[in-house]
Amino acid sequence: MIGLRAIRKEKGYSQLKVAMDLSISREALSYYENGLRSPDIAMLLKFSDYFDVSIDYLIKGEEFHPAK
Repeated sequence: MIGLRAIRKEKGYSQLKVAMDLSISREALSYYENGLRSPDIAMLLKFSDYFDVSIDYLIKGEEFHPAK
């Protein structure tokens, strides 16, 4: 998940802070950030709400732009 690490670092949050705020382990967050584990829809929604970004941004590192 390209955008997850980017937005976390942009906000200046440590993995431990995010993990504690979202009630997950730091290791689980690391796995998500490194693409070793894929979050389910519920976790994607938590990340999206927590960082105030779209799910597209979390997955692709960019916002969704509909085709014209």
